[in-house]
Amino acid sequence: MSSTAAFCLLSTLGGYLVTSLLLLKYPTLLHQKKKQRFRCRHISHRGGAGENLENTMAAFQHAVNIGTDMLELDCHITKDEQVVVSHDANLKRATGINVNVSDLKYCELPPYLCKLDVPFQRACKTEGKDNRIPLLQEVFEAFPDTPINIDIKVNNNVLIKKVSELVKQYKREHLTVWGNASSEIVDKCYKENSAIPILFSLQRVLLILGFFFTGLLPFVPIREQFFEIPMPSIILKLKEPHTMSKGHKFLIWLSDTLLMRKALFDHLTARGIQVYVWVLNEEHEYKRAFDLGATGVMTDYPTKLKDFLNNFSA
Repeated sequence: MSSTAAFCLLSTLGGYLVTSLLLLKYPTLLHQKKKQRFRCRHISHRGGAGENLENTMAAFQHAVNIGTDMLELDCHITKDEQVVVSHDANLKRATGINVNVSDLKYCELPPYLCKLDVPFQRACKTEGKDNRIPLLQEVFEAFPDTPINIDIKVNNNVLIKKVSELVKQYKREHLTVWGNASSEIVDKCYKENSAIPILFSLQRVLLILGFFFTGLLPFVPIREQFFEIPMPSIILKLKEPHTMSKGHKFLIWLSDTLLMRKALFDHLTARGIQVYVWVLNEEHEYKRAFDLGATGVMTDYPTKLKDFLNNFSA
């Protein structure tokens, strides 16, 4: 390669790197900042599955009473096309009865067990008296001013359409975000009702990471408004250390290192995209997420997160 060609190549690469770093820090030079209809720091996972039975009206009411900014919940559709708030498609874990939500009418759904495992806290259970599976409509009616994060659990066109209709009926486009890890579900949600903000799918999260580490992210337009991701390191506390291979531990470490990036979080936030980290249940996890620039934390313990935020200065 001639010296002239080498100089041109290095100049081009240098210009690209400088421009990328500049736009990474100041993205509004290229992109209009998204307008935020609401901003949430405190998000209650399944309503706070560590303090009440998950996805119940009692859990949602408790979380709202202590001042949560957002309720996170999961939706399925019954045989008679009722949108219900339930995490699992099959109710064996939560009710003890091996039956699918989609195979029963709403009036036939069994109640939750009186005690359930806390999903992101090893060897912990929670209990409650309210063990009824609620309708999404009930949640909308009970909490008309509370932002709600809806995980569309199955790729079902009727479910997506029904949820959209309920959001429209209760005039909640400005207080709702929806989506799923599946890019196909997210695309269907956006096509069904583009007025409701969407979450990043897993495929899009991986793509964003690729753009970030190659310097392309500052140049890429983004339609999503909520970057909702796990903190991979929490997997280590959910499993017995002796059951995990060195390779598995390395993959967790690598995933955590790649995903938990302050520069990435700061860039997305500057573009008006909220960054939510899930599901964190310990104070040191809360602190790490906020120190990295997360705009919100999702927890099974709303009271614990509330107490932390009362004493935490970002």
